[in-house]
Amino acid sequence: MTRSAIFIGIWLICTLGASAQTPDSISLYFAGDIMQHKAQLDAARRPDGTYEYSGCFALVTPEIEAADVAVCNFETTLGGAPYSGYPNFCSPDELAQAVKDAGFDIFLTANNHCLDRHNYGLIRTLDVLDSLDIGHLGTYRNQAERDSLYPYILERNGIRIALLNYTYDTNGIPVAQPCIVNYIDTAVIRKDLMRARELKVDCIIACMHWGTEYMRQPDTQQRKLEDWLYAHGVDHIIGSHPHVVQPVRTLPDYRNRPSRHLTVWSLGNYISNMTAPHTYEGLAVTLRLKKNMFQTRMSSYDLHPNRTIRPQYIVIPE
Repeated sequence: MTRSAIFIGIWLICTLGASAQTPDSISLYFAGDIMQHKAQLDAARRPDGTYEYSGCFALVTPEIEAADVAVCNFETTLGGAPYSGYPNFCSPDELAQAVKDAGFDIFLTANNHCLDRHNYGLIRTLDVLDSLDIGHLGTYRNQAERDSLYPYILERNGIRIALLNYTYDTNGIPVAQPCIVNYIDTAVIRKDLMRARELKVDCIIACMHWGTEYMRQPDTQQRKLEDWLYAHGVDHIIGSHPHVVQPVRTLPDYRNRPSRHLTVWSLGNYISNMTAPHTYEGLAVTLRLKKNMFQTRMSSYDLHPNRTIRPQYIVIPE
């Protein structure tokens, strides 16, 4: 057999093998702000002093569990009693357990309320999430912990994803050393993206706590940051903070990179007692990714509108 024939045979084997492979795939469910106002605390409290939240998510559990991985913005602290609602959120540990039982795997903790109980609340929140075996990202006990756990690497079905999470502010409450909050700082984000690429990930998803409260369209800073994130290697963006739903859009082939990008400007509230217009409406998104030999692309996405029924505080699909 000639050398050229050998090369042709190898090429045919590789080509046929590649075409016969089914790309690996993963589905990720992203939900908006899980909040806990005083009226919700009052509704959940039982005569024995415990709190019951299981009914809050019963109707949306099927769509949560349909995804391979479910992520939520956990916009409260688990700082221990006494519990409180706005403006300084502190919720019973039972809330985290109920959210996990509903099917959520990963909590985003970088948001403007993560320091509502200062460093103690930040640390205790992480302690509770760890005790419940809940994945989390966005806040850290110290730099060494951040260095070892961030970017958050999620690996399922042969796909390796880096999740990032940042917040625009913490309501003027400064984080005290050694704790760390991921603030939106492009110099820091640039380093985190470099680290993600060093970890050989297939996809980078940035979960951004950004925008203007109650504004139903993205503001100028969101648009500028979206452009910057895609220019520096982010694949998809999931937004929170405005407490209302903002538009969803896709961008094809940004700067000749071979994938489409999904921007979810704001998912709105998943559960809350907010009463401003449209704050009882929320949105969840299922993002599906597929991987072949050379790249990982978004294959599709689904939108799941929802709203909160009060005074029972039940999330219902629309």
